[in-house]
Amino acid sequence: MSKVIGKFALVLHGHLPYVLAHGRWPHGLDMLCECAAESYIPLLDTFRRLVAEGYSPRVTIGLTPVLCEQMADEDFKRNFLHYLEKRVQMAKEDEDTFNRGGEEHFASLARRWQEHYSRLIDAFCNTYNQDIIGAFRQLQDEGHIEIITSAATHAYFPLLSSDVSIQAQIRQGISSYKRNFGRPPKGFWLPECAYRPRYEWKSPLSDAGPQTPFLRKGVEEFFSEAGLDYFIIDTPMLAGGEALGVYQERFEALKTLWQQFQSQYEPLPEIANRSPYRPYLVSSSPEGKRPVAAFVRDARSGIQVWSGEWGYPGDGWYLDFHKKHSTNGLRYWRVTSSKTDLGEKEPYEPHRAAERPPENAAHFKEMVKEILSTYRRESGENGVICAAYDAELFGHWWFEGPEWLYLVLRYISEDTEIEPTTCSASLAEQNPSVVVSLPEGSWGQGNFHWIWLNEWTEWIWKHVYQAEAEMEALSREFAGRGDDNLRNILRQAARELLLLQASDWQFLISTWTARDYAELRATHHYGAFRRLADMARRYGRHEWVEESDWGFLGECETRNALFPDVDPSWWLDLDFPPR
Repeated sequence: MSKVIGKFALVLHGHLPYVLAHGRWPHGLDMLCECAAESYIPLLDTFRRLVAEGYSPRVTIGLTPVLCEQMADEDFKRNFLHYLEKRVQMAKEDEDTFNRGGEEHFASLARRWQEHYSRLIDAFCNTYNQDIIGAFRQLQDEGHIEIITSAATHAYFPLLSSDVSIQAQIRQGISSYKRNFGRPPKGFWLPECAYRPRYEWKSPLSDAGPQTPFLRKGVEEFFSEAGLDYFIIDTPMLAGGEALGVYQERFEALKTLWQQFQSQYEPLPEIANRSPYRPYLVSSSPEGKRPVAAFVRDARSGIQVWSGEWGYPGDGWYLDFHKKHSTNGLRYWRVTSSKTDLGEKEPYEPHRAAERPPENAAHFKEMVKEILSTYRRESGENGVICAAYDAELFGHWWFEGPEWLYLVLRYISEDTEIEPTTCSASLAEQNPSVVVSLPEGSWGQGNFHWIWLNEWTEWIWKHVYQAEAEMEALSREFAGRGDDNLRNILRQAARELLLLQASDWQFLISTWTARDYAELRATHHYGAFRRLADMARRYGRHEWVEESDWGFLGECETRNALFPDVDPSWWLDLDFPPR
C-alpha cells in the first residue's frame, strides 16, 4: 500500500525583458549576465548534481520566450564570457586592495570569488558548451524537468486592447518554444498571474483604445485553443474576487475596469472552501470549450522562501544582496539582520553560511509534509502543493538559494510520503474535475492592475493601444503581399510592438526600480513602431521611401533581432471569435 500523502510541484519562473543592445549597466546587458551567472547556471548545476546522485529533480520551470531568445543569442554568449572574465579580474584587484590594507578575511573572500567565477567559466564553456538553453532542453529530454512557455514578451494580458494581440503573444511564445525545445509546450506561465474572464470590455482610458464595449474572450480560452493544458494562478484569485478592488480608488481608469468586470462576473456556485492544494478546471466560456487546468500558487510555502524579512533568505548568516564593495562590485558582507543598515553589515563568513541551508531545507520539507498531512486528514484526498517562485531568487537574490534548493529536492525525494512531480505529471495522474470561474486580477499589489495601470503608466497604454490598432490595420492591408521588403518591414514592426507590450516597463516605473530606463525603452519601441508602420504604408502603396528609412529598418533588425519566426498575419484575424 502506498505511503504517499501528496505531491510537491516546484515551479520556477524565469524572465528578463529584452536588454541586448539596450545598455550595459545597471539595467542592460549586465543584468542578463548577472542572472545567467548567479541563477541559470547554478540551477543547471543543481539539477545535474541531483541527477548524478540518482535523484530526478522533477521541477517545472518557465523560461519566457524573450529570455530564451537572449540566452541563445551569439552576442550574449560572447559578452557573457567577457563578463565572467571581468569578474575574475575584479576579484583579483579586490584581493590586492585588501592585502594592502591588511584585511586578510576580505582578501580570502576575494579569492573565493575568483574561484567562483572561474568555475562558472568552466561550466559555461565546457559543461554546457556555451548553450544554456540547450542544457535545459537536454534535462527536459531526459525527463528530469518540465519547461513551460509564456507570452512572447511577458505582456500583461488583461490590459491589452485586442484579443488579436493576446493571440499573437501566445503564438509567438509557442513558436519560440518549439524552436528552442523541439516540442510543443504543455504549460503556460501567465505573466504576472494576470487573468481576465470573458465579458463585455472597453478601454479603461477615455482617450485611447476601444470606447464601445465588445465581447472579449477569457484568457483560458486562448490556452484551450492553443492546445495548452494548464497555467498558474495566485492564491487570492481562487477566492472569487470580492476583495480584489481595494486599490480601485487610486486611479479612475482602474475603477472603470473594476466596475465593468464586477457588473458582469457570475461566479460558479462552488466558490466556498476552495483549497489551493488541488488543481481546478477554469472556464468563463459558455461554448463548451475544453477547460484548461489551473494550479494554485501556495501562499504559505511561498512567503517562507521569498520573504527577506520572514523567510529563509533573511537569515543573518547569508550573503547580503545589497551591499557591494564598489559600484557594480562584489559582495563581502552578510545579511546580519533585516533591520541592519548597510554601514553596519558584518563580514560574510562562508563556513557559517554553509551551515544554514540544511536546517532551512529540513524545516521546509517538514512544513510541506505538515500541509499535505493536514489536507489529507481534512479532505480524504492526496493534495499537491504548487510552490512557485521567481527563478532569479535562487542564486541572484539569495546566493545560497541553489544549495537550499538542492537539499529540499533531495530531502523530498528521500521521503516516501511526499512525491515530487512536474505539473504535467500531476495532471496525468489525477485529472481535475471541478470547474471554477476566476475573477479578473493578478498577483500584484491589491490583486488587481494598479502596478501596471496608474497615473505614471497611463501614457504607455495609450501608445500600446494606438500601436495595436495600427498593427491590425497594416496586417489587413498588407499581410497577404508576397513582397519580401514589405514583409521585412511588417515583421520588424511586429517585433517592436511585442517589445512595447512587455509588462516590465510599467512594473519598473511603478516600483521605481528603473524608472528612467523603462520610460526610455517604452518610448523607443513606440517610436520605432510608428516609423516602421509609416514606412510599410508608404512602401505598400508604392510611394517613395527614403534611403534613411531603409537604414533605420536595418538598425532595428540588428538591435532588436529576436523572434526570427514572427508572422505579421497573426494580427490579421482572431482564429476563434467569441460568440
